[in-house]
Amino acid sequence: MGEYVWFHDVSWHSAYAIYFFVVGILAGLSFLSYGSWLTPALRPLREKAAYISVVLLGVGGALLIGDLSQPMRFLNTLNPFYMHFTSPLAWGALNIAAFGICSVLYILALRKGDEQRGKLLALVTAALALGLPIYTGFDLSVHQSRPVWNTPVMPVLFVALAIASGSAVGSLLAGSNEAAQRVLREYMLWSTAAVGVVLVAILGTTNYGGSAEEMTFQILTSGTMGMIFVGLGILAGIAAPVALMLLAPVGKPQQGTLMISALLILLGSAALRYAILMAPQQLQTLF
Repeated sequence: MGEYVWFHDVSWHSAYAIYFFVVGILAGLSFLSYGSWLTPALRPLREKAAYISVVLLGVGGALLIGDLSQPMRFLNTLNPFYMHFTSPLAWGALNIAAFGICSVLYILALRKGDEQRGKLLALVTAALALGLPIYTGFDLSVHQSRPVWNTPVMPVLFVALAIASGSAVGSLLAGSNEAAQRVLREYMLWSTAAVGVVLVAILGTTNYGGSAEEMTFQILTSGTMGMIFVGLGILAGIAAPVALMLLAPVGKPQQGTLMISALLILLGSAALRYAILMAPQQLQTLF
């Protein structure tokens, strides 16, 4: 009588990994939409990127609200009398709301053909979009006792993933536009390489940390999670597309090669976000 079993469960479920993936793409697309005002080659992506980013914001918001035990409580995040401004989640909620408002105003300006106002709103929207992966990474890095998460480079990693993911989607949208593909090839190549560099730093500090860090490193790099993190994330999502893009002609990039690279980058970025979110939490389920 009175006996019970304590089930150790993860706090952040896989729905958040999907949210991280969606937010990264919409942030990257916002960067491209603003970049179209500075780089003429990206002009065909301006409206497409703006519209898709708004749609993805709705998907991401639905994921967050659906994860709440009482979904209507999301209204509290918009109530200034309820918010706790010492929490990164509060600032994240404000960032998302402000991004959504500015994105709608930006699209309205594009529909009206108001270029002066559109360029200004594109800049503001891109700045707010930059805050989305930064606050996402910061949400993880503030967990002081969580291996892998507790590093100041986590926001940098999520920004690099956002640029890589958004550029990959942009490359798929650009199709046979060679001028846009040349620019997007550079974005994909260097942002994906940056993701690899940051991951090497994180893995190095994790492997040579304390016992909890070393066990988390083993979870990340072995078994099923190892197949996701190393196989899909690092090898398929970083090494393979970087190699393909380096081998592709710079002057006239091949559309098929860039399409395969873009798909691999999206697959890898999704796998990396899932592994980084779930693997550190698996350790608590073992004890």
